[in-house]
Amino acid sequence: MTRLLSYPPVIPTSATVDWMHDRLTEARGVLADTTQHPHSLVILAARVVLGQTDDARECGDAIELLRLLDRRPLHVIAAAAFPNGGAA
Repeated sequence: MTRLLSYPPVIPTSATVDWMHDRLTEARGVLADTTQHPHSLVILAARVVLGQTDDARECGDAIELLRLLDRRPLHVIAAAAFPNGGAA
């Protein structure tokens, strides 16, 4: 039996892309003024930047912030940020 899905398929739409861009912009704002935000929010923002940016320098800056604020070893932070070892 074939039925129509009651929900749309998961395909990136312009709304999804806009939402992701808004989150990245918000995370960049948090990272631009880290002294005004709690460490937990800065860590979260750095993780968002790591997952969504294409800029290697920005990614390196986010990793450096995580290294300073996150108490886990760097290899654990990197593994969480790049679950497939950085492969696309």
